[in-house]
Amino acid sequence: MDFPERVYTVEEVKKARSLIEQGYKHTLRVNGSPDFVARVEEALQLIKTAGYYDFLRTYIRVIREIEGLSQLREQEAAIWFHVKALDDPIDDAGFIIQKTQQMNDFIEGRLYYETAEIRAVNKRLEFVEALKDKTDDPNIKKRCEENLKKWKEQPFP
Repeated sequence: MDFPERVYTVEEVKKARSLIEQGYKHTLRVNGSPDFVARVEEALQLIKTAGYYDFLRTYIRVIREIEGLSQLREQEAAIWFHVKALDDPIDDAGFIIQKTQQMNDFIEGRLYYETAEIRAVNKRLEFVEALKDKTDDPNIKKRCEENLKKWKEQPFP
């Protein structure tokens, strides 16, 4: 059974959920300019290092360069990303994981309002902690600590 072309109707979401429960993983594609692809690949390498690549491939099928606001496109199982938003590989990877958690919530039928953004941000912070723990690169460890400090300083309900 193939993953639905779009994930929008109740039936399409049920089909997607069923396939995911059976272990389905997307072949992740990155579409965009060479600069965009290189920057996303750098973030993806960090996601692999932290052990979150299978999580990403479970819910996201494509990361696409766009002109406009970076966002999750649930019906496409896609992350739309503006190349100018890609400026820090750790933050970029965190954004990708945050949007992946939102797609997970969408597939599972969890309501967005009130708690979904908190779940997504917590998943992002969990990812950065995992990256900090699993990398051997002292520079990445330091940047993870700075990233976590930045997030802890921001007021968030």
